Amino acid sequence: MAALDKEGIRINKYLSESGVCSRREADRQIALGNVMIGNQTAEVGDRVLSGQQVLFRGQEIQKEAEEILLLVHKPVGIVCTAEKREKHNIVDFLSYPKRIYPVGRLDKDSSGLLLMTNQGDLVNKIMRAGNMHEKEYLVTVNKPLTQEFLRGMAQGVPLKELQIMTRKCLVEKVDVKTFRIILTQGVNRQIRRMCEYFNYRVVALQRVRIMNLKLGDLAPGTYREISARELAELKRELQYSASTPVRPASEPQWGVRERAKFTKKAPKG
Repeated sequence: MAALDKEGIRINKYLSESGVCSRREADRQIALGNVMIGNQTAEVGDRVLSGQQVLFRGQEIQKEAEEILLLVHKPVGIVCTAEKREKHNIVDFLSYPKRIYPVGRLDKDSSGLLLMTNQGDLVNKIMRAGNMHEKEYLVTVNKPLTQEFLRGMAQGVPLKELQIMTRKCLVEKVDVKTFRIILTQGVNRQIRRMCEYFNYRVVALQRVRIMNLKLGDLAPGTYREISARELAELKRELQYSASTPVRPASEPQWGVRERAKFTKKAPKG
């Protein structure tokens, strides 16, 4: 954890680096009144000074010395949250002996690679959309793929309900109803919304990669620790990534990983 100097650090960063939750979730928990600094209920933007006690839901926060990063195969039906009120939350499902929380989200109806960690800055660097890190998915839809659909998905899709245009991305046909897609952003239910725009419905969605980390043959409902080689490569890819919100001056048309496997022209339907 960053050293606490006379000016301290922001409470959301303190909670994130202590492995409690992400900064965004920390701000939500602070707003709900679940965090105290000393004898005072914390407010968003408060700072923690050296020697001050921090409580989360009545429990003192202790820094976990071990850096934990797990690769999890999340099955369908499990929710990517640490919220105990959610019966099927990922934390209870894994029953890991130390405090960890999910890196980003994979919706309840989707499966595949999910990262669990106690490292707040790592979470932020991986998930910030402005850092342009790749996430790869296999998607099966309810009817045969067409060239028009594949080209449209790759060129960007207007999501009026979110008032955004999705970034251009890599798309590859796998079989009649299944395609591979690589995104560098991750808005709420993005792939499902993109498919719906073209009147397709997602039948199955699995995330198979986050940056250099691959799902591989990890069985549903199981997890493994990141290997030393994977961690070293991940840190190399993250070395110039910001942990605070950034917006790139210009967005590249394509992702950088495994470029040779794809072409800019959409595969034939």
